[in-house]
Amino acid sequence: MSKQPRPGDDNVPHGLTADELQAIEEKFDPELRFRRLGRSLTVLAGLLLFLLSCYHFYTAGFGIPRATTHRGLHLAVTLFLAFLSFSAFSRRQTRAGLLAPLGLPLLDWALAIAGAIAALYVPWIYDQLAFRVGDPLPIDIAMGTVLILVLLEATRRSMGWPLPVIALLFIAYAYFGQSMPGVLVHPGASWSNIVNHLYLTSQGIYGTALGVIATYVFHFVLFGVMATRIGLGQLFIDVASAAAGRYSGGPAKVAVLSSALLGSISGSSIANTVTTGALTIPAMIRVGYPRHFAAAVEAAASTGGQITPPVMGAVAFLMIEYLGVPLTTILTAALVPAFMHFFGVLVQVHLEARRLGLRGLSREELPNAWRVLKQGWLTLLPLVLLIGVLLSGRTPFAAAFWAIAACIAVLVWQSVSQDGIRAGLRQAAHGVWEGFILGAKQSISVTAAAALVGVVIGVVTLTGVGFKIAYMVTGMAADWATTVSAWLAILPFDVMSVPTLTLLFTLLLTAVVCVLMGCGIPTTANYIIMVAVAAPILGLLGVQPLVAHFFVFYYGVLADITPPVALAAYAAAGIAGANAFKAGNTAFRLGMGKVLVPFVFAFSPSLLLVTEGFTWSAFFLAAIGAMLGIWALAAAVSNWLFAPLRAYERLLLVVAALLLIAPDLIATLIGIALMLPVVLRQLVFGKRSARKSG
Repeated sequence: MSKQPRPGDDNVPHGLTADELQAIEEKFDPELRFRRLGRSLTVLAGLLLFLLSCYHFYTAGFGIPRATTHRGLHLAVTLFLAFLSFSAFSRRQTRAGLLAPLGLPLLDWALAIAGAIAALYVPWIYDQLAFRVGDPLPIDIAMGTVLILVLLEATRRSMGWPLPVIALLFIAYAYFGQSMPGVLVHPGASWSNIVNHLYLTSQGIYGTALGVIATYVFHFVLFGVMATRIGLGQLFIDVASAAAGRYSGGPAKVAVLSSALLGSISGSSIANTVTTGALTIPAMIRVGYPRHFAAAVEAAASTGGQITPPVMGAVAFLMIEYLGVPLTTILTAALVPAFMHFFGVLVQVHLEARRLGLRGLSREELPNAWRVLKQGWLTLLPLVLLIGVLLSGRTPFAAAFWAIAACIAVLVWQSVSQDGIRAGLRQAAHGVWEGFILGAKQSISVTAAAALVGVVIGVVTLTGVGFKIAYMVTGMAADWATTVSAWLAILPFDVMSVPTLTLLFTLLLTAVVCVLMGCGIPTTANYIIMVAVAAPILGLLGVQPLVAHFFVFYYGVLADITPPVALAAYAAAGIAGANAFKAGNTAFRLGMGKVLVPFVFAFSPSLLLVTEGFTWSAFFLAAIGAMLGIWALAAAVSNWLFAPLRAYERLLLVVAALLLIAPDLIATLIGIALMLPVVLRQLVFGKRSARKSG
C-alpha cells in the first residue's frame, strides 16, 4: 500500500482562492468566459441583466404575456447582452475609441443591435403572421437571415463551434436535399422557404426550446443563484459532512451526498464540481485517496445534479412541454434512476476506501449536525416552499416565483439580523442586485443555444429527416439482431428473441450517438436534438415516450464524464492537481450506474414508477436486480468486496452483474446464484484477514 498523505503534507492541495476556482470553472465551461468590460459597459450590462431578471420575476408571479411576445423580448435582450458579454476571440478589455465606442467594437454593437431588432420583429408583426407564413415578404426573409446569422455567432462565442456547425449542416441538408444519398434524399427547400419555416412559424427559432428557457428555466436558474447566495449550498455541504464524514473514506462520501443535495438546486455539472470539490477534493486526498480518484468522485457525483429533482437543469421543463405531462410526473420518474446513480458512486467509493484502508474524518474535523441545522434551517424554507408549490399542482414558474421571493425574504432577514435595519437593508439590496445580475448572466448562453437548436428542430420538421434516420437505424439494428440470433440458435435454450435484440442494438446505437453529441454541445441542446431524432427511432420499437426521453437525457449527461471531452472530470482534476485523462476514465467508471440504469428502465419501464403498465412486482424485480448488479460490477472493477478478489471471482461478478440488471426473474436468479459463492468466500476470507490484522 502506498504511503497515505496526511494533513499538512506539502503534496496535499489546500483550499483554492475564489479567483483560482473561477479560473478553473471558466477554463472548462465556455459559458462563463465573459468579456472584461470597462466601467460604462459594466453599468449598462448590469442594468440590462438586472432588468431582465426583474421582468422574469414579475411575469412568473403576475402572468406571462403572449408566447411569441414573451419569447421575442427575452431573445432580443439576451442577444444584445451576448455581444456585450462575450468577445469574438480575446477576452481582453478593448480600449474605447472611434472603432470601439465605450470599449465595444463596432462589429459587436452592430451584431447586438441587429440581433435585438430581428428578434423583436416577429412579435411586432404578430397580428399579420397568419398572412405572412408561407408567403413571406422580402423584409421577412432579410430579418430571418439576420437572426439566423446572429444566433450562429452568439452561440459560437458563448459555447464554441460544435453547435453552430451542427446547425449549419442541418441547414445545408434542407437546402441541398436533392443531392442527398439514399433514403436521406428530399426535394430540397429554397432559402425563402427555409427562413419562412425557421423564423415565422413556431416550429423553429420561436419554438418549444426557446419557450421553455424563457418561461421556466430562467426562473429556476435565478432561484439556484439566490438559494446559493443565502447559504443553502453551504448548508448542504455541512449536513453531508456531519452525516457521512466519520465513516471510512468519509470525504468521498461527503462529496457524493453533498453533490446530490446541491444538484437539487443546480443543474450545472461543472459549477457543482467546483463548488463542492473546492472542499471535498483536498479532504479526500488528505485521508489517502489518489488524486485522480478524488477528482473522479467529485465529477461523477456532480454530474448527478442534472438528473436530480426538482430542478434537473432545463430538461424536466422541456419534458413537460414535449410529453404534455405534469412536472410531478417527470420528477417522480427521475427519483429511482437518480438514486441508482448516486448508489453506484457511493458503493465504489466505499469499496475503494476499504481496499486502501482509509479512515474517516475525526469529530474535530466535522461540523455538528444539530448546530448546522439550528443555524441554517431558515435557508431551507425556499426549497421547501418550491417543492410544496410544485406538489400542489401550481405552475413551475409560480413555484419559482414564491421560492425566489422567499430567498429575498431570507436574505433581508439575515442581513438585518447581522448588520441592523439600515445597513442590513442596504446589504440585502446589494445581494439581490448581484444575484439577479448573475442569474441573468448564466442564462445568456443557454438561451442562444436553445434558439439555435430551434433551427435544427425546424429542419427536422421541414424535411422529415427524423423518420428517415429512424428507418435507417432500426433497419441496421434488425440486421444485426438477425445475425446474432442465428449465432445464438446453437444454444439449447432461448436467450433473446429477434425483437429484443433489435431493441438492444437500437438502444446501444442511440446511446453512442447521445454521448458523442454530448461531447460537443450542452446537455439541454443535446437532449432537444436527440429527442427530435432518436425518439421516433425508439417509438417505432414500442418504447414509451417517457422512457425514450429519459434514455436520451441520461446518455447526454454522461458526456460530462466521458473522455476525451469529460469537462466535469477535467475541472475536478484541475482542483486536485491530477492527470485529467486518468480522472476522466475513472469518473466514467464511477458513473456506471448512469450507464446501466437506462437499459434497465428501457426494458422494464416500471422502474420509472409512472409509466403505463406499472406493477410493484416489476418495479422491485428491476430495482433490486439493478442494485445488486451495480454492487457486483463495482466490486469487480474495484477488485475488492470484503477482501481482494481473485481473477475468476471478478469474472463471475461481471457475468452476474449483467444478468442481474436484466429485468427478468430467471436471469436475476441465475445472477444471484453466480454471485453467492463469491460473496460467501469473501466473507470468510475477510473475517480471517481481520483476525490476523487484529
